[in-house]
Amino acid sequence: MLLRSLAGIVSVLAALLAAAPAYAVASDCLAMAQGPNPVQRAAYSPAALEADQVRLTFLGHATFLIESPGGVGIATDFDGYAGEMLPDVVTMNHAHTSHYTDAPDPAIKHVLRGWSDDGQPAQHNVTVGDVRIRNVTTDIRGGMTGRQADGNSIFIFEVAGLCIGHLGHLHHELTPQHVGLIGRLDIVLVPVDGGYTMAQASMMNVLKELKARVVIPMHFFGPTTLSRFISGASGDFEVEMASSPVTIVSAKSLPERPKLLVLPGY
Repeated sequence: MLLRSLAGIVSVLAALLAAAPAYAVASDCLAMAQGPNPVQRAAYSPAALEADQVRLTFLGHATFLIESPGGVGIATDFDGYAGEMLPDVVTMNHAHTSHYTDAPDPAIKHVLRGWSDDGQPAQHNVTVGDVRIRNVTTDIRGGMTGRQADGNSIFIFEVAGLCIGHLGHLHHELTPQHVGLIGRLDIVLVPVDGGYTMAQASMMNVLKELKARVVIPMHFFGPTTLSRFISGASGDFEVEMASSPVTIVSAKSLPERPKLLVLPGY
């Protein structure tokens, strides 16, 4: 009986390893977490970032500007607008045109689409300066079958000792395989609209699986939807209402208790 149980466990592990991308072992965010490593928000400053700091700016909807200490600029779910900066990297998702553009500025060096048109999952594993960017695909609603396989990507940004995940236009809860491929996340950028993506209660289940120390809501369209999400999350998270859409984070300032950091915008 014991031998059969062990054989079953080995089979499951082998299946997970076979499904995982070849780069999984090399990822810092996929390595075993070393326990709470306390991001409490640092004050925004126009000065250059320290080596362990990352600047996040909420530009609205699902677009954040992520700036690394090495000067790399990344715009998430890019629809053509990234403020005054021309980013080095843009990521996109396919659910709606507010999350991608077919005509990005040709000067953008890296355009990472979270879907593929050839029926295969998009696969990204690139290093740009001091940032590593990879993705884990999920399905979206739409198409003739009502479901488009791998139409969304969760992008993970590994920078300055932090693992930052952008859930994109997530339409379903994650499987254990998804969670394993994502690995440790310190900060999660999460859509909380409650309808266009999925119900807020379901999104809370996702957050509980990911166990990030900082959660930053996006894609909420207005204060009523945001307030409903904050109310539902307040029992699990300390809530901080920021006065600026810009925040500076670092691994050493991650909070002891998980925090919901609400940046102004919608």
